[in-house]
Amino acid sequence: MQTILGANGQIGRELAAHLARDFTSDIRLVSRRPRAVHDTDQLRAADLLDPAQTLRAVEGSEIVYMTAGLPMDTRLWVAQWPVLMRNVIDACAAQGARLVYFDNTYMYPQTAQPQTEDIAFRPNGAKGEVRAAAARELLAAIKEGRLQAMICRAPEFYGPGITQSITNSTVIDNLRQGKPARVFLRDDTLRTLIYTPDASRAMALLGNTPDAYGRTWHLPCDDDRLTYRQFVALAAEIFGTDGRYKVLKRWQLRAAGLLSRQVRDAAELLPRYEADNLFVSDRFKQRFPEFRVTTYREGLTAIRRADHLENSGSVPM
Repeated sequence: MQTILGANGQIGRELAAHLARDFTSDIRLVSRRPRAVHDTDQLRAADLLDPAQTLRAVEGSEIVYMTAGLPMDTRLWVAQWPVLMRNVIDACAAQGARLVYFDNTYMYPQTAQPQTEDIAFRPNGAKGEVRAAAARELLAAIKEGRLQAMICRAPEFYGPGITQSITNSTVIDNLRQGKPARVFLRDDTLRTLIYTPDASRAMALLGNTPDAYGRTWHLPCDDDRLTYRQFVALAAEIFGTDGRYKVLKRWQLRAAGLLSRQVRDAAELLPRYEADNLFVSDRFKQRFPEFRVTTYREGLTAIRRADHLENSGSVPM
């Protein structure tokens, strides 16, 4: 049994698809209100803030994937992430399940320094501090021999479906609708973005590779990085729009934060848009040289194709 915690999110649902295609049909999907991806999926409702429900959620699992997330609300993150992480670690340790933890880069320095798995944490706010503490707790549990686990870390997403990221919501979604894109702070810094199906496919592969446990892995990204200026131009070409965009300055984002908690809670991430973002996934690529990373052109084309199929009422094969 392979179990996905937080299975209703984009990463969780794509992960279920890749597991079923490449590894196993014995899959359990866990969330507050789980939805099946395949007819054979086992569904289990659970609140991961409850240790007893978390224990039941992972019962009988060989591998557990932690892909659960929280809304972009700093107060929720501070209050709930430590509880979620502790409950999942304790449950997996008690059940003898291997844990694959899907993590982000909020704890990394928001500078142009290349980001490898060994970079020192330097969070820029409360959400980064919380994620750094969660990662340290899991690494300590691994070192103590409490459980077999790994960290799979990804930079900012882009992709099909309901993908929660600044790039999707302010650039891709606007261009898809024929609206001007919005870019944070600068349009001339290099961005590293991960295509969500690549993240899920790589995580399924890592979880089913016994010697991958016990360490942190950066999930694979296209190293042909683009600036937002280039990314918007490429997306506009593929989507057939005019590629208009506006660079939002700090004062504009501060003003927007007065009206929007979501914008206000994203403020600690702003420095990463002022410098090149160089997320390095060489460790994964050297270990799995056969894994083909989706290029930005291919990823944006797939998003456009998915839009076309949805609008035409067709069902993708």
